[in-house]
Amino acid sequence: MLHYYRILFIYNIFCVLHAASNSSEHGHHKWVGPVGHRLITVDVNGLGDFRSVQDAVDSVPDNNRMNVLILISAGYYIEKVVVPATKPYITFEGAGRDTTVIEWHDRACDRGPDGQQLRTYHTASVSVLAPYFSARNISFKNTAPAPLPGMQGWQAVAFRISGDKAFFSGCGFYGAQDTLCDDAGRHYFKECYIEGSIDFIFGNGRSMYRDCELHSIATRFGSIAAQGRSSPDEKTGFAFLNCRVTGTGPLYVGRAMGQYSRIVFSYTYFDDIVSHGGWDDWDHVSNKNKTAFFGVYKCDGPGAAAVRGASWARELDYDSAHPFLAKSFVNGRHWIDPTDG
Repeated sequence: MLHYYRILFIYNIFCVLHAASNSSEHGHHKWVGPVGHRLITVDVNGLGDFRSVQDAVDSVPDNNRMNVLILISAGYYIEKVVVPATKPYITFEGAGRDTTVIEWHDRACDRGPDGQQLRTYHTASVSVLAPYFSARNISFKNTAPAPLPGMQGWQAVAFRISGDKAFFSGCGFYGAQDTLCDDAGRHYFKECYIEGSIDFIFGNGRSMYRDCELHSIATRFGSIAAQGRSSPDEKTGFAFLNCRVTGTGPLYVGRAMGQYSRIVFSYTYFDDIVSHGGWDDWDHVSNKNKTAFFGVYKCDGPGAAAVRGASWARELDYDSAHPFLAKSFVNGRHWIDPTDG
């Protein structure tokens, strides 16, 4: 096991150095990556530097300029974790999606330390506000009970990403309503598992989901993605590429949380769980069906026909789908290592 971690650590450092060597100059400014590296180990049984993930994060100084690899051993870490904006270049590396889990149980209606309701964004079991965060082979859970449709205050976020240029590989995100808060910034999710019932991916991120499984646990009805783009000038949106939609329904594949919401599914398989019409315009009064950009390109499976059911969901051709088919959608060539694309 120790040999495995040494190899993993060397590989991570190589990726950072390789990415830095490929960084380009823009005008008179050159992007400066992290300098040096630090390894921190976390083990719930006390065999690492820390027992708690938050304690490991707290040990990283503000205005961090090092590449920090936090290796988290197998186990359940029952804690609420925040990576503040002042601590970039942190990686969470677990021992496997099924064996390393960070979990908490807050709901939007729960009271915070100030006596006020937490509200959705503050329920996250793990919140990342820093740029250049990455996570591999680890799961994030909110274990609050799943609400029935129409219940108020039961939003329960497992993970909130509000930092720019975040990369996730082989991760799991488990919850019910509002599982993954894809809040703001450019993000790339590769081979991840995301589970929930209602709007279980939501926010105004500019994100690509590639080779991911989107698993619904909806009971009466549910929805996958609610995207919050509010202006045609915003570059935000969710691009789902070569994903699988499984579980229970009926299910909307996308909802227009913002007036100019943008969601595209390409080369994606849909189980027979998609509701009639496939998409939802959120409130049925603000005419978002005239301004949202909902696209479908070369999707298949027994539910694929329903995804094309709404008259305002576009069946894209190659030229219109092309911007959503490569990591350039998130400017990934500049910050994602080529081996991770």
